[in-house]
Amino acid sequence: MGVDTLRIEDRDRVRTLTFDRPRAANAFDEALYLAVAAALDAAAGDAGVSVVLLTGTGGTFTAGTDLEEMAEIARAQAGGRATPETGKGFAALLDALTAFPKPLVAAVNGAGVGLGLTLLGHCDLVIMSERARLLAPFTSMGVAPEAAGSYLLPLRMGHQRAALALFTGRWITAEEAVESGLALRTCPHGELLETAHGLAAEIAAKPLPSLLATKRLITEAHRDGVRRAREREDAAFAELLRRDGAAEDVLARLD
Repeated sequence: MGVDTLRIEDRDRVRTLTFDRPRAANAFDEALYLAVAAALDAAAGDAGVSVVLLTGTGGTFTAGTDLEEMAEIARAQAGGRATPETGKGFAALLDALTAFPKPLVAAVNGAGVGLGLTLLGHCDLVIMSERARLLAPFTSMGVAPEAAGSYLLPLRMGHQRAALALFTGRWITAEEAVESGLALRTCPHGELLETAHGLAAEIAAKPLPSLLATKRLITEAHRDGVRRAREREDAAFAELLRRDGAAEDVLARLD
């Protein structure tokens, strides 16, 4: 089951959500943002699901935000044509990630760019293919970090590793992600999904009330930090996109 941009599969009390826009490198447009948000909300309320596993189809985890759509949103905002619903998908996804009450596992099957990196800060466990790598392209694009990455990445990786990634936009290899603490382990590419699913199923076999309580205890200490980081990032991002020509700059700065 699923929608055109998202595949949804259940096995062993694990719900796998597969980003499925291969022609767009699994980039998030509004439809995918809203589909993943709705799927997380549905899994949160489904007593038959104990763990959610996120991955991408093909050779890419996700290229992050769909840049053509983001540029169009920036043009609409700069030109006063934005509606209250313009660009709400991103916020809906972040709300769903932040509130998700069950263990969340990521199987990073390929490149994770932008949101493909920052959403990992919201995951409880991250398994990466040996081929996978991550990139924070925000300064290269002339914008600011998002998805509470300015808070969660230093928390996971340490200040200097996170600052290096966010300031320089250098690629992070799978091995570097593990060394920094952002990921738990790497595995051969062909074994990734079964390895990640095996770990998720091991967790899902535990009593759900205990998993819910444990997840709450782990995340509660950081909930306010995530909320405040999102507010600061949203303000910085909006200010940068309000600049004259910002929409064109976003695309022009990309190689």
